[in-house]
Amino acid sequence: MKTDELDYMLPPERVAQTPVEPRDAARLLVCNRSTHTLEHCVFHDLPDLLRPGDLLVANDTRVLQARLKGRKPTGGQVELLLLRKLDDRRWEALVGGRNVREVRFPDGLRAYVVPSTEGPLHHVEFEEAIESHLDSLGETPLPPYIHKRLDDPQRYQTVYARAAGSAAAPTAGLHFTPRLFDALRERGVGTAFVTLHVGLDTFKPIVEDDVESHAIHSEWCHLPQTTADAIHTARERGGRIIAVGTTSARVLESARLFVPSHEPLREYSGFTRLFITPGFDFRLVDHLITNFHLPRSTLLSLVGALMGMDFMRHAYADAIAHEYRFYSFGDAMLIR
Repeated sequence: MKTDELDYMLPPERVAQTPVEPRDAARLLVCNRSTHTLEHCVFHDLPDLLRPGDLLVANDTRVLQARLKGRKPTGGQVELLLLRKLDDRRWEALVGGRNVREVRFPDGLRAYVVPSTEGPLHHVEFEEAIESHLDSLGETPLPPYIHKRLDDPQRYQTVYARAAGSAAAPTAGLHFTPRLFDALRERGVGTAFVTLHVGLDTFKPIVEDDVESHAIHSEWCHLPQTTADAIHTARERGGRIIAVGTTSARVLESARLFVPSHEPLREYSGFTRLFITPGFDFRLVDHLITNFHLPRSTLLSLVGALMGMDFMRHAYADAIAHEYRFYSFGDAMLIR
């Protein structure tokens, strides 16, 4: 497939700069793949759109306060953006500043940079584990298309965020509230969790002419046995598996590919580079809840693979015409 097929024009004012309140007041475009019809709803309508026995699978990763500001020994300012933990003290990071070898932080902590000759990512070694310093030193990173300051950093976390390790939020989950989970439970809809630590490469556009030529980034993920069991039970009872976000979808499909087709799904941990493009055979994901994604992105490719490229283009054009809000703090789709 040509990457141009994943392109579309979005008016700048459609990029959401702030989240809606309350979380579940976001709009929800319901896309029916069997009839190619669209329905305009609100996210808190979700329980009425699902059936008893269905299972939601969400990503419980937590965004790190991964943006750190320090200084070189000479006094020059340095900014680090932590992307991936390598061991107890070493991280892969983006480093803002020239010829940075040592970084000193306000609380006395120091870090040492090992420059990379292969690109913008560097290895940074801290004097001690950084996690206990993040609350005092770190700031929550926001995507590059959000230009307004976020007054409450918790609005860039899901209400069920648990496993710290992401550089960006799994944004489809930002719409859920405790009240909505109560309503889903009363409806008989179950909830299970996976983990995928989201890297900043999730915002990286596909620059190759052919989509399949793109080298997708590697991200750590985990599907626990309790979730595998919940999926098995839901399927036995005729329930559908609804992935909350493209990250959850990639964990589910990665875990299923790891297990021979004649064996039941089981716990899975490891790095995934699964790149879902049109023609992919979804083996676990029946439906998908997702936000609206950037043009020429791997996330848009996944959505096109699930709902069909023509229907996806129609849905996006309709969302723009009806002034939906796009990207991380924007509205959502239910693809069923």
